[in-house]
Amino acid sequence: MASGSYNVSRGFSEGPQPQNRPDNTAFTQQRLPAWQPLLTAGTVLPLFFALGLAFLAVGLGLFFSSEFIHEVELDYTGAPGNNCSSCAQLTNSSDPRWVPSCKCGLYFKLPANFSLPICLYYQLSNYYQNNRRYSISRDDEQLSGVAWALRHPSQECKPYQRNHRKVPIAPCGSIANSLFNDTFELYRQLPNGSLANVILDKQGISWWTDTNVKFQNPEPVKGSLCDAFSNTTKPPFWPRPVCKLDPYDINNTGFVNEEFVVWMRTAALPTFRKLYARIRHNSSTALPEGTYYLNISYNYPVLGFHGSKKVILSTLSWMGGKNPFLGIAYLVLGAACILGGILMTLVHFKFRHQNEDEDD
Repeated sequence: MASGSYNVSRGFSEGPQPQNRPDNTAFTQQRLPAWQPLLTAGTVLPLFFALGLAFLAVGLGLFFSSEFIHEVELDYTGAPGNNCSSCAQLTNSSDPRWVPSCKCGLYFKLPANFSLPICLYYQLSNYYQNNRRYSISRDDEQLSGVAWALRHPSQECKPYQRNHRKVPIAPCGSIANSLFNDTFELYRQLPNGSLANVILDKQGISWWTDTNVKFQNPEPVKGSLCDAFSNTTKPPFWPRPVCKLDPYDINNTGFVNEEFVVWMRTAALPTFRKLYARIRHNSSTALPEGTYYLNISYNYPVLGFHGSKKVILSTLSWMGGKNPFLGIAYLVLGAACILGGILMTLVHFKFRHQNEDEDD
């Protein structure tokens, strides 16, 4: 016979019990009281209409705020007849490791006064930064300043992990190697025909968490940042090493260079904008309408993959830059909530008497 006896009144064996049996409490046996809302027409329909009106109000605010933002787009890809066409052909036919310096420029007009601050973006199209092999081609430990990772780049960085002499590349990977390196200078044409420089502020263009947390330079061994990058080499397509990425500002060079940090945050869509600089200070609170000249150092080839390049000058609003999609999305969602509420109201008034008769 089994060691445990059978208790008729309790209905189970009093023998040895399993060790993993939960305690006989209300919590472990799921006997706690629970509250379940009763969804009725009186509670659901007002909620639909309230949400719909709220979404419509937010959507209208976002849409009209976006419409009041002024933008000027300048395509400088280099199509035939464009001032930059010769530079485009020159950079496209050259080895990216030895791209010659080429200068071109564009005159354009501001149709109205642009209130400060103004953002200057560059835009690339047909450029798939979301390609998986491209997007993982980086070493985050190396970019955070870890000395060991500096000399031992990640395998994900191949083929830009080491050069032909087996010297580690810093920063390694395809994203860093393809760093956007066109530069821009903006001038305003005065009534006498001369050009006045418009100051472009390149500080504070990256996320604070990127520049101060995610990206860090390695600790210098002898007081020089280039000493910290000794026994490493630059990416093949770069004209200068990472420790001299900004030769004019020692606080904006190396892995914390803000233009580099902005580029390393990959885009999700094949057409994307990245912030290049801001215009914060001027003789007035706005950039006056008139004729301007954009001086371009054309270094980045795009014709090989049928891409295009643009420069965008844009004002800002309380919601940020121009983005009509967000306002349209709220308007569509609000309209859907109200239409759904109207439909459910009609259904409720049509069938409520039938339900009352069934209850009787």
